[in-house]
Amino acid sequence: MISEQLRQTRVLVVGDVMLDRYWFGDVDRISPEAPVPVVRVQQIDERLGGAANVARNIAALGAAPVLMGVVGSDEAGSRVHELIAAAGIRDQVFDDAQAKTTVKLRVIGRQQQLLRADFESVPDHEVLLEKRDQFNAFLPEVQAVVLSDYGKGGLLHIQEMITAAKSRGVMTLVDPKGDEYSRYAGATMLTPNRSEFTQVVGRWKTEGEMTEKAHRLRQDLGLAHLLVTRSDEGMSLYTEEQGRPKEIHVAAQAREVFDVSGAGDTVIATLAVTLAAGAPVVQAIELANRAGGIVVGKLGTATVTAEELFSEGGR
Repeated sequence: MISEQLRQTRVLVVGDVMLDRYWFGDVDRISPEAPVPVVRVQQIDERLGGAANVARNIAALGAAPVLMGVVGSDEAGSRVHELIAAAGIRDQVFDDAQAKTTVKLRVIGRQQQLLRADFESVPDHEVLLEKRDQFNAFLPEVQAVVLSDYGKGGLLHIQEMITAAKSRGVMTLVDPKGDEYSRYAGATMLTPNRSEFTQVVGRWKTEGEMTEKAHRLRQDLGLAHLLVTRSDEGMSLYTEEQGRPKEIHVAAQAREVFDVSGAGDTVIATLAVTLAAGAPVVQAIELANRAGGIVVGKLGTATVTAEELFSEGGR
């Protein structure tokens, strides 16, 4: 069964590494200085974000992730390394004295997010370009590569990584950003959400028009699979079978949505692990859809365990 194969899988995650900080507190009055709530902070939590959250999700499922990325030589970067070690992730994150670690601070009052403050700067160079040998050295050890692009400058040379992985027969799954999708050409699977997909192909009026746009994009980029996550409409896979275009739609599971932060990370992590474990693509998508449904019921960037995932009916 797939659930038994997860612990045998190894996945390399490369991309924009971040630190997610949470300030939790009570709100019982409005500030006299401005019409804003006053949060009396009672708890501070820190979690891995961005590509690091993908790796954290892979580890939670019982697989073995390797994380490659860049952080600054700063306090937040040191904290990222501590959290990576605590999560059981193989740490290949490099410190760059010229960079600043991306930090997302969320202020939570009465179980509601009141504010998010981002601390970030776009690097003027890419340290991972100098680590191509390390990237290539890991390829024989893994069954899949996840390229997690948050548009923070960590994947400026993503095309070279896709080409290298493809030449060694390693599947690549890409969580895209922006509208320059040509740089993702040749990937095994691309996983844009509905908004990201619309940004690239434009709007559509009918399901048939969306399908046509999706297959055209998939063919233009040379993708084996294009998966569009559609929030309350579920997921749609665009692929081909025996040389003919094929679509597979998975309905969203009805749940109370508590927080969508990091849900895309959970989805691509589940896809990578299950595909690497040998699951057929349809089963992998169903499991990823289930995992996404579970994680939105949790607060903040959260994870799904294998026990949670397979207790809901998947094997």
